[in-house]
Amino acid sequence: MGLRVSPPHPGPPDPLQAALRQCRTGLFYLIAFGFVINGLFLVAPLYMLQVFDRVLASQRVETLLLLTVIAGFALLIMGLLETVRGRIQTRMSVWLDKTLSGPLIAASVGTALAGHYANAQALRDLGTVRSFVSSGLKALLDLPWSPLFIVVLWLLHPSLGWFAAGFAVVLMALAVVNELVARKPAQEANAERVVNENLVEQAIRNADVLQAMGIMPRFLSNWHDRHAGVVRRDLFAGDCHAIMVGATRFVRMLAQVGVLGLGAYFVIHGELTAGGMVAGSILLGRALAPIEQVIGAWRGMLAARAARSRLKRLFATTEVRDRPLQLPAPKGVLVCDGVWYAPSQGGAPILKNIAFRLEPGEVLALMGPSASGKTTLCRTLVGSWLPTKGFVRLDGAQIDRFTAGDQGRHVGYLPQDVELFAATVSENIARLAPNPDPALVVAAAEVADVHEMILSLPQGYDTLLGRDGTMLSGGQRQRIGLARALFDRPRLIVLDEPNSNLDSAGEAALVAAIEAAKMWSSTIVLVTHGTRVLRPVDRIMVLKDGQQRMLGPRDEVLQALRPGPVLIGKSNQDKAIGGSPHTVLGAVP
Repeated sequence: MGLRVSPPHPGPPDPLQAALRQCRTGLFYLIAFGFVINGLFLVAPLYMLQVFDRVLASQRVETLLLLTVIAGFALLIMGLLETVRGRIQTRMSVWLDKTLSGPLIAASVGTALAGHYANAQALRDLGTVRSFVSSGLKALLDLPWSPLFIVVLWLLHPSLGWFAAGFAVVLMALAVVNELVARKPAQEANAERVVNENLVEQAIRNADVLQAMGIMPRFLSNWHDRHAGVVRRDLFAGDCHAIMVGATRFVRMLAQVGVLGLGAYFVIHGELTAGGMVAGSILLGRALAPIEQVIGAWRGMLAARAARSRLKRLFATTEVRDRPLQLPAPKGVLVCDGVWYAPSQGGAPILKNIAFRLEPGEVLALMGPSASGKTTLCRTLVGSWLPTKGFVRLDGAQIDRFTAGDQGRHVGYLPQDVELFAATVSENIARLAPNPDPALVVAAAEVADVHEMILSLPQGYDTLLGRDGTMLSGGQRQRIGLARALFDRPRLIVLDEPNSNLDSAGEAALVAAIEAAKMWSSTIVLVTHGTRVLRPVDRIMVLKDGQQRMLGPRDEVLQALRPGPVLIGKSNQDKAIGGSPHTVLGAVP
């Protein structure tokens, strides 16, 4: 049976493009200020021209004083406008950070939900773009005004104008050569650097595995081999950049020396005044400075361009989930209607035509061998993954059609790998609510039988947990994760192997918590390999190869799974299912 993939909901425009479009007003002001600032740069050469040709010739101190006051006032205005332009650039970069950081984090989370690798690289890319906007953008905005100074030089003497234009062409040619030679190595180095940073983050997350199994030396060896390629390309791009910067500096200084020599030649022949000679040197320096600045900032521009491309690709590949109007609070009727799920990047379906219905207060246990689709079904039930075909409905509404806030209140989820946030215990249980209701937090902890353990922590419920809750054991993290799933009595509770890190006392507390949630009329789905937590279970579904092989009342399914006569005793149940679940379930027809 083929799968029909439904197109994603049409989403809003690319947030990156929308944010950049909203920067047009700020860009307009930058261009306007740049026009005035570059115009005021003419003050210095004009002042020199007047001093040499008028003041020195007339010997009038009054003229010198007036010219100095006018030039000083103009330069003050230029300095103030330069300050304002810098503040505008800084605020544009900060605004981009505030506007895009949230959507980028959401897009990265969406990428992870789609089954792709995701990390904080998007925020680093945003920082690169922000750095370019706050500093490198100035060179690009000043570049178009270079012809203005060349024209003024031409007005002083046509030969000076053509001389400046020739050196400007030489510098632009150097910039083009720099782009052609250094762009590809720089892009490859940036791309490989991102991959290597991801590998390091992965190694840090698995530090205990690297240490315990002696993997660290081999990891470092492999990483150094990969990093050597980055260094080689980065070194080549850096050498090219250094050569171009040095060549640019040489050409500009040579041009300034040359324009002075050429100006002196025209002064000797009476075609130019001494003031014009000095003013011409200043004008040439100003005409070529933006080109030199652009070449100097070239690596930053390449990095910003590559970062922008990655951000654009991230937004383009992230499916936008449309959140409609707020729906009434559900009672807990869960319907799985012909659900298929296949990875977004292609491949065989993981879930195949799963269908069942649970009423409020019912508990369904998912059982089956590894890789049978249990965790995938859990993620589909809570809306983390959307079905490729079919629907998951809570009180008739698709699970992903609730608003994000409502879904958070109505759904409790304990994943297989429990991770806690860098926040207090109370905030973790309350799902990062800033000022959680203490009564609800304590109630959830008591139901999960973790209240006494929390009180034994240094600051109790106000204890700040480290990254991933590393100060806690696996069982403690799992029980706090259970309290988080039970917080505020959600209508749907999905528990993926909730007893994987629990001892017998913890399993007894888990059974009591499930029974309490049944009393609230919560609908509960749990994954388990053993039978010790099956006491409150009403029905069992057996999965194998992504297919629903059995679904029925608990005792009937357990009876069908036993190879021998049915025994009611708990120890026999443990022996049949808990002792060797994969062997027994693998034989299910």
